[in-house]
Amino acid sequence: MTINQLRIATRRSPLALWQAHFVREQLLAVHPGLSIDLVELTTSGDKDQSRALSNIGGKSLFVKELQQALLDKRADIAVHCIKDMSVTPHPQLTLGAILKRGNPGDAFVSTNYQSLTDLPQGATVGTASPRRQSLLLAERPDLSIKLLRGNVNSRLTKLDQNEFDAIILASAGLERLGFAARITAEFPINTFTPAIGQGALGVECCVDDIEVQELLACLHDEPTADCMAVERHVNQVLGGSCFSPIGAYAIQRDNTLKLSAFVGALDGTKILRATQTGSDAHAIGQHVADDLIQQGARALIK
Repeated sequence: MTINQLRIATRRSPLALWQAHFVREQLLAVHPGLSIDLVELTTSGDKDQSRALSNIGGKSLFVKELQQALLDKRADIAVHCIKDMSVTPHPQLTLGAILKRGNPGDAFVSTNYQSLTDLPQGATVGTASPRRQSLLLAERPDLSIKLLRGNVNSRLTKLDQNEFDAIILASAGLERLGFAARITAEFPINTFTPAIGQGALGVECCVDDIEVQELLACLHDEPTADCMAVERHVNQVLGGSCFSPIGAYAIQRDNTLKLSAFVGALDGTKILRATQTGSDAHAIGQHVADDLIQQGARALIK
């Protein structure tokens, strides 16, 4: 390994910076002589906080500026949440490492109520996720779902200012930023299916930068990568996007993958589920996607 300097492209949000620093620390633990700098960027997704992502281009808005920094050679690697990444890879870029997955679940956060069932009729719940909206309304159709955008800190502030009765956030983000104590309750993963890739971080680099890929190998967690492959394949077959109420979650034990996925109506009136177990990630993802399609998933995906 001849690289002695590395530049990490990252968004400026507190969570993104935590993730970039985490990757930096993991690399330095293995390569202590490496000089690593952060290249902080503001993405389109960060600039427009007033509209739903589905109205301004989707989750790729959090990724494309970082990818352009790689292509322009302004950075050597970029750290992403896997759930923000397109299932169709950029031809000039590759995921050099997928880190061991953190908490994949969703957190119920409230200052006055202990759980979803504890909320009063017509309570206001904040989220920007069609997936969360679908699952919430399937269980509590009386709820008023309101748009909640912004970084973790600003979302918690809006809750504390009583703009919402409760908000739903990724458990991993709260834990990483030291807000685990704000988690009022965690949704059960078997019913509140996580977003595809939720809780996992990916490190992207140029496909022709072999030295950087070799450098990143120490970060790679193969079981997590296998789970990401099967979850993302489901979405690829279904043709889903951030506009779609889709979730998938895979676990691997003894080289066997178990995949559970759902597609729902945005208003929660219909929830389709499928599960499959096996060792071939591609085949499992294909089977689950086909099962959902046979149940009518395409009509629910926009």
